[in-house]
Amino acid sequence: MLHRLLPIALLVVAGLAALFLWGTDGRTPAAPSAEDGLAPNIPAKVDEYLNAYVDQGRFSGSVLVAHDDAVIVRRGYNQADREHDVPNTPETKFRLGSVTKQFTAVAILQLQQQGELSVDDALSTYMPDYPNGDRITVENLLRHTSGIPNVTSFDDYEQLMRRDLSLPELIGRFKDMELEFDPGSQYSYSNSNYLLLGRLIEQISGQSYASYLQAHIFDPLGMSNSGYDRRAPILKHRAEGYTLDDGKLVHAPFIDMSIPHAAGALYSTVDDLLKWDEALETDRLLDASLREAMFTPDKGDYGYGWIIDEAHGRKRIHHSGGINGFVANIARFPNDDVVVIVLSNFMHAPFLTISNDLASIVFGEDYQLPQERTRIELAPSTLERYVGEYRLDEERTVTVTREDGHLGIQITGQPKFRLYPTSETRFFLEQIDAEVTFERNDAGEVTRLVIHQGGQEIPAERIGDDPNAGGSSGD
Repeated sequence: MLHRLLPIALLVVAGLAALFLWGTDGRTPAAPSAEDGLAPNIPAKVDEYLNAYVDQGRFSGSVLVAHDDAVIVRRGYNQADREHDVPNTPETKFRLGSVTKQFTAVAILQLQQQGELSVDDALSTYMPDYPNGDRITVENLLRHTSGIPNVTSFDDYEQLMRRDLSLPELIGRFKDMELEFDPGSQYSYSNSNYLLLGRLIEQISGQSYASYLQAHIFDPLGMSNSGYDRRAPILKHRAEGYTLDDGKLVHAPFIDMSIPHAAGALYSTVDDLLKWDEALETDRLLDASLREAMFTPDKGDYGYGWIIDEAHGRKRIHHSGGINGFVANIARFPNDDVVVIVLSNFMHAPFLTISNDLASIVFGEDYQLPQERTRIELAPSTLERYVGEYRLDEERTVTVTREDGHLGIQITGQPKFRLYPTSETRFFLEQIDAEVTFERNDAGEVTRLVIHQGGQEIPAERIGDDPNAGGSSGD
């Protein structure tokens, strides 16, 4: 999956003890001082927190937390390759999924800095045969306001992702489709936008996307452990990606890396992403005016390859990614000189919650250690009460179904997932770190559900009356 994982999106084994390894670049985590304004004992608290997830079989990966370019936490947890008992370390290479987009955005802005293009240019300037290209600007692509349908949401995507396609062939999958809205009028996250940006980079620079990033970003920054991932080359310290199949850990489904391209094909390490974070505070890649434009939010709080919002009462610049077997998140708090990087080779790791809670630890805020989730059995009549449609917003509904003795949940445009009860009214999703609570009124009627994910609570009101009204109010 290449789409950014929104808080309201339902994507959607005992572990090893944490592995505390310094690595080859000599970076040693530094204890923050009282003058830093950060909480005490951050490494120990992070270790306790993440080991709880590891013990529950819910996290595998590497994390890095830094303040003012000084590393506070830099550790690997669980295994990079479970078949050969290879541990995750700070040097382990993980696929980034949509974290790739920020690199694509910088490449586009570098071309503007070189006078080769402008974000105000129409797409037709460079692709004269692209339908509606005269109405779509480069900036629309960067900000996901083009109206171009998202290729990874198509019904045949599971078949498509296994194919080796050229970029023009891939663009041809959505090129002639009708726009979903007038360009610039709305925000709708679409990987198709960044595939087109990848095409622009290749056309204008005369280099492949991978070669351009290597020459203009990775090499200048000394990011020697980052690049465009392909399965065939031997890549030292490459993590295997894992997912769940009916509750069992398995290798993630194959994806040909020609498919994600400039929308999600990169790999990196926590160390290299720290170098990236540090460079974004300087003129090494972009001048100040272009960096300001990149970090200026528009519709959907989206800038150019980044989301800009507030968390913990602080400005946050962040983006997450998910691709078969991997999830990733980089969260920057520029006014506090803090960055939190989470990379995981377990598709269902609660990485959004982890990123948010690690920031809470750094800033001395409240957080909870992860709790073991215990499934219970509910009577079919109880499950039946929750079946129905729930209105999430003007365009999306949440559909709850009952099949094979359990509940399923599906948001418009997303896959269906199974719900597991922990009480009469509270359920969790095994595949992702999300929970759903069903609420009843005084008459015992189910009136709405609430999705709990990423530190947020998103309600969805029931459409129509509860056909099974009455009974106890549960918990």
